[in-house]
Amino acid sequence: MAKTKRENYLDFVPMTNPHNSWSENEQGIVTIDMVHRGFYDRIAQKIFHTPRVSHIALDEYGSFLWKEIDGVQSVGALAQRMKARFGDDAEPLYDRLVKYMQILHNNEFILFVGKDKVKP
Repeated sequence: MAKTKRENYLDFVPMTNPHNSWSENEQGIVTIDMVHRGFYDRIAQKIFHTPRVSHIALDEYGSFLWKEIDGVQSVGALAQRMKARFGDDAEPLYDRLVKYMQILHNNEFILFVGKDKVKP
């Protein structure tokens, strides 16, 4: 049986997807504007009157992390920044951070440099 190569998320370098705009309020909370562009999205907008743009508000941890994503720092480096900022409140840090990065990536809010055919 052949060994499969496992991906180490801590080595990935995330960058924000330029297709989504975002803003920050006075409290430092980030809101990502996700534009629904697909064929089925357009049908749903016409028939069911769904919004063209969804506004996704992040929590304090997510907002801090979002502002730290620069396309240069790895997920491991971002984890250290989270640990320095939130201390023990961020625990279990690595499990939560990897899952959060997977969610952001699956929803195309972030891209991984090198993996998603984007360059730094």
